[in-house]
Amino acid sequence: MTTGSNLVDGQWVPSASGHTFRSVDPAHPTEVLGVFPDSTAQDVAAAVDALEKAAPEWAGTPPERRARILERAADALEARADQLITELIREEGKSRAEATTEVGRTPMNMRFYAAEALRSGGATYPAAGQTMVYTVREPVGIVGAITPWNFPLNIPSRKLGPALAAGNVVLFKPSEVTPLMGQRLVEALIAGGLPPTAIALIQGGGGAGAAVATDDRVTAVTFTGSTDVGAAIHAGVGPQRRVQLEMGGKNPTVVLGDADLDFAATAIVKGAFGLSGQACTGTSRVVVVDEIHDALVEAVVAKASALRLGPGIDDDVTMGPLASAAQLAKYREYVSIGVAEGALRHDVDVPVPESDGYFAAPVVFTDTTPDMRIVREEIFGPVLAFQRARDVDDALRIANDTRFGMSAAVITADLGRAMAFAAASKTGLVKVNQPTTGMAMNAPFGGYKASSTQTFKEQAGSSMMQFYQAEKTIYLTPAG
Repeated sequence: MTTGSNLVDGQWVPSASGHTFRSVDPAHPTEVLGVFPDSTAQDVAAAVDALEKAAPEWAGTPPERRARILERAADALEARADQLITELIREEGKSRAEATTEVGRTPMNMRFYAAEALRSGGATYPAAGQTMVYTVREPVGIVGAITPWNFPLNIPSRKLGPALAAGNVVLFKPSEVTPLMGQRLVEALIAGGLPPTAIALIQGGGGAGAAVATDDRVTAVTFTGSTDVGAAIHAGVGPQRRVQLEMGGKNPTVVLGDADLDFAATAIVKGAFGLSGQACTGTSRVVVVDEIHDALVEAVVAKASALRLGPGIDDDVTMGPLASAAQLAKYREYVSIGVAEGALRHDVDVPVPESDGYFAAPVVFTDTTPDMRIVREEIFGPVLAFQRARDVDDALRIANDTRFGMSAAVITADLGRAMAFAAASKTGLVKVNQPTTGMAMNAPFGGYKASSTQTFKEQAGSSMMQFYQAEKTIYLTPAG
């Protein structure tokens, strides 16, 4: 069992209150993996005090050194890959294949952002006479990073990596569901040579996260999580500080009449039930034209029945448990809601382990109506709602009929219709003949509507680095 700590002013310390919380294995909830500080606003304030003092030195660190530290942090992550895979499986519940992918992707992120430390620069502009007009990019100051539990290494690395590459100090608050992964990421950064005063780790729940967002000395707040929490953070940050929010989705896969049904079913099952349905880009709706609706439902149910549900530590398991008791309760509530609303429930023939683990079998609903909660609200679990469409235009209308706008997919052999769908989709991410999940590390990522603030994109290159840097314009004219 791990005894976790906060990192404040370069020292590993308990919460000022002395209170703690436990991290457990979602496949075996009676097994405690670690005990961590249950932090409060007092801990956050102490961390910000220390980061204010450390900020000038890290901002003045040459970009070559920042890049090298991130490279060495990637080395440290790769050296501990086997350990991290096991710990990620046991703390978050992923299958071994999913955990292996995330642990492999995280050091790749660090190397990508190491390169960005060297690439980011200003510009010069034409001006009259002997005047030179140019811009420089500076770190914004203290970055507050509040991260979710569903990708507890990958998503934090996409925030901490660019923040540090740009010369900012970081106040990091990982999810209380996966605190160990947050600590492991910070340990790798310090092993890579990051001054421990340049980052603060604050463990704990929503109270600690709220304190990060509302401290006026935190100049920029980046958050990934639910739309409701994101809206509260946005209100707490206010208009004079930067905020970057990536939030929920109700992502459709649209299947047109010319689609190969086996191909479509494979993509849908991967998007809907991969990661146990716990992804903001996960497929939660299938919009399908009438003529192939019934056949596609049958194909999806059959394909999903081949999944093996169980503890992710077992090599042949393809779908692990949900991450927490709260997620399991939410899943059960929405399944009951769907039945009560009159949707037709199709149980997928996947045996559920007889244990106290947070296991949830895939459920498919048909005969839905647009006003049903299972159609309109984010569930974040293995629940999939089918919606019938009369034709292509009706399918597009149904796909866009949501307050969310994270991701959408279309499956068709007609690339002309696919491109027309991509142009008209009200989402930040459109996939053609792919699952709604998955993204390139060198491409911008972000949603529309209630899925994002639509201010700064995540993930890639210059669009991502803009959030972590302030641009200053300088006018230079010789005296005399």
